[in-house]
Amino acid sequence: MSEQFLSRAQGPLGLVGGYQGNSIAIKVIMGALVAILLYNAAELSVLIFLTFRRYRGLYFWSLSLSTVLGLIPSGIGNLLHFFAIGPLWLALALSNIGFYFLIPGQSVVLYSRLHLVLYDQRILRLVLYAVVTNTVLIGFPTTISTFGAAFVRTSEWNKTYKIIERLQVTWFCVQEFIISLLYIRETVKLLQLNPADSNHRRQIMYELLAINVLIILMDIAVLVVEFLGLYYLQVLLKCTIYSIKLKIEFAVLGKLTAIVEASQLDLADSGVNDLSDIPNRRQFTTPESVRGVPVNRLSLDTTQRSKNIEV
Repeated sequence: MSEQFLSRAQGPLGLVGGYQGNSIAIKVIMGALVAILLYNAAELSVLIFLTFRRYRGLYFWSLSLSTVLGLIPSGIGNLLHFFAIGPLWLALALSNIGFYFLIPGQSVVLYSRLHLVLYDQRILRLVLYAVVTNTVLIGFPTTISTFGAAFVRTSEWNKTYKIIERLQVTWFCVQEFIISLLYIRETVKLLQLNPADSNHRRQIMYELLAINVLIILMDIAVLVVEFLGLYYLQVLLKCTIYSIKLKIEFAVLGKLTAIVEASQLDLADSGVNDLSDIPNRRQFTTPESVRGVPVNRLSLDTTQRSKNIEV
């Protein structure tokens, strides 16, 4: 048979039949990635319900659903898929269920804590609309092209799948870049507005900056593997990295709690006792208007917004 006929009959490399190479090293790497993914999923499932005292709020639900309905189906589906265990339709169905809760779900997690540092409601609404719209416009075509390439197996479906797969990975990475960059920009603004003696809170803000930079670097790693054409490694690496990013959210959660404590200490040290007349900082949406607001008012509003993530 010609190579072109095999391509049409078998579908994209790695999508049908899983990994078909003979490299022991690659198989070990794939097995290790699946093991890390499932371990992180199990650990996160326990940590989430032990850490949160109240099971409500967008941050709690986005973390929970990304873990339970995102990581676990993705891990099991990838295990069945790339090691050719069980029917292909089951592996792809689990992987696609996990995709919707994991990939767009990570953007929802980032969005759910963006409001702690970003106060322009127009930008927040645009971010939310973008997350929902991109899930529909990019997610659904990805699912359709995946099943089309896997079961119809024509050259047209194969080409479509290859294009949409790369577009999907790039699109969602860029989306997370933008949300993380917004978070970094607004955090830098808060650092510039904090009093000079708030060393503890400044240290926490710097750590939050480092965490968001790390998230961006991991997204870049996924993009590099995708454009190298290593499909099976890209899918496994992407899911494993997303499990690590969800675990990093617990570091973020700890930092946000520390900001609350540091802000309360700063307010107490400054002699602020009656806080009922302090306005919400949401009305201050530009650097010019923020500069005229007392720092203790900004600290209070950050505190109140952090308390919305109930732990």
